Amino acid sequence: MEIKRVIPSGYCKGVVRAVMMAKQARKDHPGEKIYVLGRIVHNRYVAEALKLYDIETLEGPFSKEELLDQVDEGIIIFSAHGISSAIKQKALEKGLKVIDASCEDVIATQELIRKKLGEGFKVLYIGKKNHPEAEAVLSISKDIHPVYNSADIEKIAPEGKVFVTNQTTMSLFEVRDLFAAIAERFPEAEFEKEICSATTRRQQAVIDLKDADLLIVVGDPGSNNSNKLREIGLKNGVKEAFMIEDASQLEEAWLKGKEKIYVTAGASTPPYLTDQVIQTIKKYAETGILEKTTVEIGKIL
Repeated sequence: MEIKRVIPSGYCKGVVRAVMMAKQARKDHPGEKIYVLGRIVHNRYVAEALKLYDIETLEGPFSKEELLDQVDEGIIIFSAHGISSAIKQKALEKGLKVIDASCEDVIATQELIRKKLGEGFKVLYIGKKNHPEAEAVLSISKDIHPVYNSADIEKIAPEGKVFVTNQTTMSLFEVRDLFAAIAERFPEAEFEKEICSATTRRQQAVIDLKDADLLIVVGDPGSNNSNKLREIGLKNGVKEAFMIEDASQLEEAWLKGKEKIYVTAGASTPPYLTDQVIQTIKKYAETGILEKTTVEIGKIL
Protein backbone atom coordinates (compact mmCIF):
# COMPACT_ATOMS: atom_id res chain seq x y z
CA MET A 1 0.00 0.00 0.00
CA GLU A 2 1.33 3.41 -1.05
CA ILE A 3 0.14 6.45 0.89
CA LYS A 4 0.86 9.95 -0.41
CA ARG A 5 -0.07 13.48 0.60
CA VAL A 6 -1.38 15.60 -2.26
CA ILE A 7 0.69 18.75 -2.74
CA PRO A 8 -0.52 21.44 -2.29
CA SER A 9 -3.22 20.85 0.29
CA GLY A 10 -4.41 22.31 3.56
CA TYR A 11 -4.17 25.86 4.85
CA CYS A 12 -4.17 28.72 2.36
CA LYS A 13 -2.78 32.20 2.99
CA GLY A 14 -6.23 33.66 3.71
CA VAL A 15 -6.86 31.13 6.47
CA VAL A 16 -3.41 31.63 7.99
CA ARG A 17 -3.94 35.40 7.95
CA ALA A 18 -7.36 35.16 9.62
CA VAL A 19 -6.14 32.86 12.39
CA MET A 20 -3.07 35.01 13.03
CA MET A 21 -5.26 38.09 13.29
CA ALA A 22 -7.42 36.37 15.91
CA LYS A 23 -4.40 35.29 17.94
CA GLN A 24 -2.87 38.76 17.68
CA ALA A 25 -6.14 40.29 18.87
CA ARG A 26 -5.89 38.28 22.07
CA LYS A 27 -2.27 39.37 22.58
CA ASP A 28 -3.16 43.01 22.01
CA HIS A 29 -6.30 42.92 24.18
CA PRO A 30 -5.60 40.42 26.98
CA GLY A 31 -8.52 41.39 29.18
CA GLU A 32 -11.27 42.08 26.68
CA LYS A 33 -14.06 39.90 25.38
CA ILE A 34 -13.41 38.77 21.82
CA TYR A 35 -15.99 37.25 19.50
CA VAL A 36 -15.91 35.88 15.97
CA LEU A 37 -19.08 36.49 13.93
CA GLY A 38 -19.55 33.01 12.51
CA ARG A 39 -16.68 30.55 12.18
CA ILE A 40 -13.52 32.41 11.26
CA VAL A 41 -12.91 29.69 8.66
CA HIS A 42 -14.99 26.64 7.84
CA ASN A 43 -13.55 24.16 10.30
CA ARG A 44 -14.95 23.34 13.72
CA TYR A 45 -11.54 22.37 15.07
CA VAL A 46 -10.27 25.88 14.39
CA ALA A 47 -13.27 27.33 16.23
CA GLU A 48 -12.64 24.99 19.17
CA ALA A 49 -8.94 25.86 19.22
CA LEU A 50 -9.80 29.56 19.43
CA LYS A 51 -11.61 28.80 22.68
CA LEU A 52 -8.18 28.07 24.18
CA TYR A 53 -7.44 31.76 23.52
CA ASP A 54 -10.74 32.73 25.15
CA ILE A 55 -12.17 33.74 21.78
CA GLU A 56 -15.85 32.87 21.38
CA THR A 57 -17.35 31.91 18.03
CA LEU A 58 -20.92 33.12 17.54
CA GLU A 59 -22.89 30.71 15.38
CA GLY A 60 -26.20 28.94 15.15
CA PRO A 61 -29.45 29.18 13.18
CA PHE A 62 -29.27 32.96 13.10
CA SER A 63 -28.37 35.68 10.62
CA LYS A 64 -25.14 37.64 11.05
CA GLU A 65 -27.22 40.60 12.22
CA GLU A 66 -28.97 38.47 14.87
CA LEU A 67 -25.63 37.09 16.05
CA LEU A 68 -24.25 40.60 16.30
CA ASP A 69 -27.21 41.56 18.51
CA GLN A 70 -25.79 39.18 21.12
CA VAL A 71 -22.69 41.35 21.57
CA ASP A 72 -22.76 44.61 23.53
CA GLU A 73 -19.09 45.13 24.29
CA GLY A 74 -15.60 44.02 23.35
CA ILE A 75 -14.08 43.07 20.02
CA ILE A 76 -15.82 41.50 17.05
CA ILE A 77 -13.82 39.65 14.38
CA PHE A 78 -15.33 39.18 10.94
CA SER A 79 -14.50 35.87 9.29
CA ALA A 80 -12.28 35.20 6.28
CA HIS A 81 -15.37 34.83 4.07
CA GLY A 82 -16.11 38.55 3.95
CA ILE A 83 -18.78 40.71 5.59
CA SER A 84 -21.41 43.15 4.41
CA SER A 85 -20.80 46.85 4.90
CA ALA A 86 -24.13 47.09 6.76
CA ILE A 87 -23.03 44.57 9.39
CA LYS A 88 -19.67 46.27 9.79
CA GLN A 89 -21.37 49.65 10.21
CA LYS A 90 -23.78 48.23 12.78
CA ALA A 91 -20.88 46.84 14.81
CA LEU A 92 -19.19 50.24 14.81
CA GLU A 93 -22.42 51.97 15.82
CA LYS A 94 -22.69 49.57 18.78
CA GLY A 95 -19.29 50.81 19.90
CA LEU A 96 -17.50 47.54 19.26
CA LYS A 97 -13.89 47.30 18.17
CA VAL A 98 -13.85 45.73 14.72
CA ILE A 99 -11.26 43.39 13.21
CA ASP A 100 -11.92 42.39 9.60
CA ALA A 101 -10.21 39.09 8.78
CA SER A 102 -11.73 38.91 5.28
CA CYS A 103 -9.50 37.07 2.82
CA GLU A 104 -7.72 39.48 0.48
CA ASP A 105 -8.93 37.47 -2.53
CA VAL A 106 -12.53 37.80 -1.34
CA ILE A 107 -12.06 41.55 -0.88
CA ALA A 108 -10.59 41.82 -4.38
CA THR A 109 -13.67 40.10 -5.84
CA GLN A 110 -15.97 42.45 -3.95
CA GLU A 111 -14.03 45.47 -5.22
CA LEU A 112 -14.22 44.17 -8.78
CA ILE A 113 -17.99 43.75 -8.46
CA ARG A 114 -18.40 47.27 -7.07
CA LYS A 115 -16.35 48.62 -9.98
CA LYS A 116 -18.56 46.86 -12.53
CA LEU A 117 -21.73 48.00 -10.80
CA GLY A 118 -20.39 51.56 -10.96
CA GLU A 119 -19.93 51.12 -14.70
CA GLY A 120 -23.60 50.22 -15.09
CA PHE A 121 -23.32 46.45 -15.32
CA LYS A 122 -25.82 43.94 -14.03
CA VAL A 123 -23.71 41.37 -12.15
CA LEU A 124 -24.31 37.62 -12.25
CA TYR A 125 -22.57 35.92 -9.34
CA ILE A 126 -21.94 32.17 -9.29
CA GLY A 127 -21.81 30.86 -5.74
CA LYS A 128 -23.08 28.41 -3.18
CA LYS A 129 -26.45 29.26 -1.67
CA ASN A 130 -26.26 30.48 1.96
CA HIS A 131 -22.46 30.45 1.95
CA PRO A 132 -21.13 33.43 3.96
CA GLU A 133 -18.87 34.59 1.12
CA ALA A 134 -21.81 34.64 -1.29
CA GLU A 135 -24.08 36.31 1.27
CA ALA A 136 -21.55 39.10 1.79
CA VAL A 137 -21.32 39.73 -1.96
CA LEU A 138 -25.08 39.67 -2.53
CA SER A 139 -25.55 42.26 0.21
CA ILE A 140 -23.62 44.80 -1.86
CA SER A 141 -26.44 45.57 -4.32
CA LYS A 142 -29.82 44.41 -5.61
CA ASP A 143 -28.23 44.46 -9.08
CA ILE A 144 -26.23 41.34 -8.20
CA HIS A 145 -28.08 38.21 -9.33
CA PRO A 146 -27.11 34.88 -7.70
CA VAL A 147 -26.51 31.90 -9.96
CA TYR A 148 -26.50 28.64 -7.99
CA ASN A 149 -27.33 26.39 -10.94
CA SER A 150 -28.23 26.57 -14.63
CA ALA A 151 -31.93 27.05 -13.87
CA ASP A 152 -31.18 30.39 -12.22
CA ILE A 153 -29.82 31.76 -15.50
CA GLU A 154 -33.24 31.58 -17.16
CA LYS A 155 -34.76 33.73 -14.40
CA ILE A 156 -32.58 36.73 -15.31
CA ALA A 157 -33.88 39.19 -17.91
CA PRO A 158 -31.58 39.31 -20.97
CA GLU A 159 -31.13 43.06 -21.09
CA GLY A 160 -28.47 45.62 -20.28
CA LYS A 161 -24.75 45.15 -19.79
CA VAL A 162 -23.89 41.92 -17.98
CA PHE A 163 -20.79 41.04 -15.98
CA VAL A 164 -20.23 37.52 -14.61
CA THR A 165 -17.97 36.35 -11.81
CA ASN A 166 -17.94 33.80 -9.00
CA GLN A 167 -17.26 32.79 -5.42
CA THR A 168 -13.56 32.16 -4.87
CA THR A 169 -13.92 28.54 -3.70
CA MET A 170 -16.06 27.11 -6.51
CA SER A 171 -15.17 24.12 -8.67
CA LEU A 172 -13.22 24.88 -11.83
CA PHE A 173 -15.60 22.65 -13.77
CA GLU A 174 -18.75 24.10 -12.23
CA VAL A 175 -17.70 27.64 -13.09
CA ARG A 176 -16.65 26.61 -16.61
CA ASP A 177 -20.03 24.99 -17.32
CA LEU A 178 -22.06 27.87 -15.88
CA PHE A 179 -19.95 30.44 -17.76
CA ALA A 180 -20.76 28.56 -20.97
CA ALA A 181 -24.48 28.46 -20.18
CA ILE A 182 -24.53 32.17 -19.35
CA ALA A 183 -22.67 33.01 -22.55
CA GLU A 184 -25.45 31.35 -24.55
CA ARG A 185 -28.13 33.54 -22.95
CA PHE A 186 -25.98 36.68 -22.73
CA PRO A 187 -23.61 36.60 -25.74
CA GLU A 188 -22.21 40.06 -24.98
CA ALA A 189 -21.51 39.36 -21.30
CA GLU A 190 -18.11 40.02 -19.77
CA PHE A 191 -16.56 37.26 -17.66
CA GLU A 192 -13.96 37.24 -14.90
CA LYS A 193 -13.11 33.94 -13.22
CA GLU A 194 -12.36 34.67 -9.58
CA ILE A 195 -11.50 31.20 -8.23
CA CYS A 196 -8.58 32.00 -5.95
CA SER A 197 -5.12 30.67 -6.75
CA ALA A 198 -5.06 28.43 -3.66
CA THR A 199 -8.34 26.76 -4.63
CA THR A 200 -7.18 26.39 -8.24
CA ARG A 201 -3.86 24.77 -7.27
CA ARG A 202 -5.51 22.35 -4.85
CA GLN A 203 -8.13 21.34 -7.39
CA GLN A 204 -5.55 20.93 -10.16
CA ALA A 205 -3.44 18.70 -7.92
CA VAL A 206 -6.45 16.39 -7.52
CA ILE A 207 -7.21 16.50 -11.25
CA ASP A 208 -3.65 15.29 -11.88
CA LEU A 209 -4.14 12.11 -9.78
CA LYS A 210 -4.43 9.59 -12.58
CA ASP A 211 -3.55 6.45 -10.63
CA ALA A 212 -5.38 6.86 -7.32
CA ASP A 213 -7.40 3.95 -5.96
CA LEU A 214 -8.64 6.07 -3.09
CA LEU A 215 -8.71 9.77 -2.25
CA ILE A 216 -9.31 10.93 1.30
CA VAL A 217 -10.21 14.61 1.69
CA VAL A 218 -9.82 16.00 5.20
CA GLY A 219 -12.20 18.88 5.72
CA ASP A 220 -15.21 20.25 7.53
CA PRO A 221 -18.65 19.33 6.06
CA GLY A 222 -19.37 23.06 5.75
CA SER A 223 -16.21 23.76 3.76
CA ASN A 224 -17.13 24.37 0.13
CA ASN A 225 -13.57 23.99 -1.18
CA SER A 226 -13.19 20.66 0.67
CA ASN A 227 -16.40 19.27 -0.81
CA LYS A 228 -15.31 20.35 -4.27
CA LEU A 229 -12.02 18.43 -3.94
CA ARG A 230 -13.94 15.19 -3.40
CA GLU A 231 -16.30 15.91 -6.31
CA ILE A 232 -13.42 16.75 -8.64
CA GLY A 233 -11.54 13.59 -7.68
CA LEU A 234 -14.51 11.40 -8.58
CA LYS A 235 -15.06 13.25 -11.88
CA ASN A 236 -11.42 12.82 -12.90
CA GLY A 237 -10.67 9.14 -12.54
CA VAL A 238 -10.25 8.53 -8.81
CA LYS A 239 -11.95 5.20 -8.15
CA GLU A 240 -13.25 6.13 -4.69
CA ALA A 241 -13.19 9.38 -2.70
CA PHE A 242 -14.41 10.21 0.80
CA MET A 243 -14.41 13.38 2.87
CA ILE A 244 -13.82 13.15 6.62
CA GLU A 245 -13.33 15.66 9.42
CA ASP A 246 -10.58 13.71 11.16
CA ALA A 247 -8.93 10.29 11.53
CA SER A 248 -11.72 8.96 13.76
CA GLN A 249 -14.02 8.84 10.73
CA LEU A 250 -11.81 6.55 8.64
CA GLU A 251 -13.50 3.28 7.67
CA GLU A 252 -11.47 0.07 7.35
CA ALA A 253 -13.55 -1.05 4.36
CA TRP A 254 -12.31 1.95 2.37
CA LEU A 255 -8.67 0.93 2.83
CA LYS A 256 -8.87 -2.80 2.17
CA GLY A 257 -7.30 -3.85 -1.12
CA LYS A 258 -6.19 -0.34 -2.06
CA GLU A 259 -2.73 0.05 -3.60
CA LYS A 260 -2.44 3.81 -3.99
CA ILE A 261 -4.08 6.09 -1.43
CA TYR A 262 -3.83 9.87 -1.60
CA VAL A 263 -4.74 12.29 1.16
CA THR A 264 -5.57 15.94 0.60
CA ALA A 265 -7.19 18.64 2.72
CA GLY A 266 -9.38 21.69 2.34
CA ALA A 267 -7.89 25.15 2.66
CA SER A 268 -9.30 25.59 6.17
CA THR A 269 -8.12 22.23 7.56
CA PRO A 270 -5.46 22.40 10.32
CA PRO A 271 -2.34 20.48 9.23
CA TYR A 272 -2.31 18.28 12.35
CA LEU A 273 -5.63 16.71 11.29
CA THR A 274 -4.20 15.69 7.92
CA ASP A 275 -1.03 14.39 9.58
CA GLN A 276 -3.08 12.24 11.92
CA VAL A 277 -5.10 10.78 9.05
CA ILE A 278 -1.93 9.85 7.16
CA GLN A 279 -0.35 8.29 10.24
CA THR A 280 -3.50 6.28 10.95
CA ILE A 281 -3.57 4.91 7.40
CA LYS A 282 0.14 4.02 7.64
CA LYS A 283 -0.50 2.07 10.85
CA TYR A 284 -3.26 0.20 9.09
CA ALA A 285 -0.89 -0.62 6.20
CA GLU A 286 1.59 -2.08 8.69
CA THR A 287 -0.87 -4.09 10.81
CA GLY A 288 -3.99 -4.56 8.70
CA ILE A 289 -6.02 -3.27 11.62
CA LEU A 290 -7.63 0.16 11.76
CA GLU A 291 -7.56 1.43 15.31
CA LYS A 292 -10.08 4.18 16.03
CA THR A 293 -8.35 7.43 16.88
CA THR A 294 -9.33 9.99 19.46
CA VAL A 295 -8.70 13.46 18.08
CA GLU A 296 -7.49 16.17 20.42
CA ILE A 297 -7.48 19.86 19.66
CA GLY A 298 -4.07 20.69 18.24
CA LYS A 299 -2.26 23.88 17.34
CA ILE A 300 -4.08 25.92 14.74
CA LEU A 301 -0.79 27.34 13.48
